[in-house]
Amino acid sequence: MLKFFAMRLLTTVPVLVLVTFVAFGLVLLIPGDPAVTIAGPDATVEQVAAVRERLGLDRPVVVQYWDWVTGALSGDLGTSLFTSRPVATSIGDGLPVTMALAGTALLISLLIAVPTAILSALRRGTWLDRVATVGSSLGIALPSFWLGLVFVLIFSLGLGWLPATGYVAIEEDPAAWLAHIVLPALTLGIAGAAESTRQLRGSIIGVLQQDYIRTARAKGLRARMVIGKHVMKNASVPLVTVLGLQITALLGGAVLVEQVFGVPGLGQVAINAVTTRDLPVIQGVVLVAVLVAVVCNLLVDLAYGYLNPKVRPR
Repeated sequence: MLKFFAMRLLTTVPVLVLVTFVAFGLVLLIPGDPAVTIAGPDATVEQVAAVRERLGLDRPVVVQYWDWVTGALSGDLGTSLFTSRPVATSIGDGLPVTMALAGTALLISLLIAVPTAILSALRRGTWLDRVATVGSSLGIALPSFWLGLVFVLIFSLGLGWLPATGYVAIEEDPAAWLAHIVLPALTLGIAGAAESTRQLRGSIIGVLQQDYIRTARAKGLRARMVIGKHVMKNASVPLVTVLGLQITALLGGAVLVEQVFGVPGLGQVAINAVTTRDLPVIQGVVLVAVLVAVVCNLLVDLAYGYLNPKVRPR
């Protein structure tokens, strides 16, 4: 496993280098000039030029890129062009909120998917299996922002059980945090639960047909032990792969869900930066989001290697 981890870690280095090129280059293609926005619509050419010089936008692109990368390596992602606030501070405020939302959504996804997939596979062809299949199709098809609005109408405006918008840090009030995080996390986690249910159900059905499962049953092992010890470990390999893809999808989907529920996460930071063309903030958000995705996928690869020894190097 140590050699497997080292190989996976080395493959992330060129990915991160490529990400810095993409994050820095794509932002420069966004239409508009932040210097013009800051100087105002009535500014003269000289005033705009002065703003560009003050912000360092008049320097060659290569110099700007090098300064940004070297600063990022030391934790300095620059300063916002509009608020003069360090980018790292803005991201530091929004990232824990988004990670809490995505992590809770992933947990909800697994809590729904695992028991549903097991019951559906064990009761294959029954009404329970058909309900699970239809529910999975609906969960994948329904847009998260529409689902979020429906949840607000039902549970917030209709029943008054949960708050519709806002966020409370868990260290301030755990109960209030849970009340505010449930609806956004449920909205974000349903699509992942639907996809995970599909993949895990098919995998369990395939594993149940293997000879070693028949042998375990013939030896008189309890069904709980057969499912928990023999079936789930082998059936979880495709699920781990799906979870790796879902992590990236959760980070992207959190942008929309945060807007629906008014959650002050990384998505709001990104949208505000794009609206004002705040280049340092956009670059910082993209870089941090990709770093999080790369680290999470590295952990998924390690879990995959643990569950499937065939992928480990010899």
